[in-house]
Amino acid sequence: MSPTKCRRLPFANMRKMFVYIVECSDKMKSYYTGVTSNYIERVEQHNAGVNKDCYTYSRRPVTLKKVFEFDEPLQAIQFEKRIKGRSRKKKEALIRGDIDEIIRLSNKKRDKN
Repeated sequence: MSPTKCRRLPFANMRKMFVYIVECSDKMKSYYTGVTSNYIERVEQHNAGVNKDCYTYSRRPVTLKKVFEFDEPLQAIQFEKRIKGRSRKKKEALIRGDIDEIIRLSNKKRDKN
């Protein structure tokens, strides 16, 4: 991946993939979730601001909060999409590793419907 592009990597012939969550330095302390084969390099790219079109560009610096490792690229992509759809509270519980809280928040949402 070119360091000046904020796009998906081609996943052919890759082994380990990582889903990462970073906390941004904006007023809301928002979270950004991504998938990559090298999360250390990717976080450095976010902080370097190599692409003005990236979500994190105006929210730098970012701080790495959590990393998940996958052997299958498609599993990593699916997990990233699930995280991106979660509420802030669920993301925070996931970062803490608090599965009981994620379940509780999920049940609470179902109770409202």
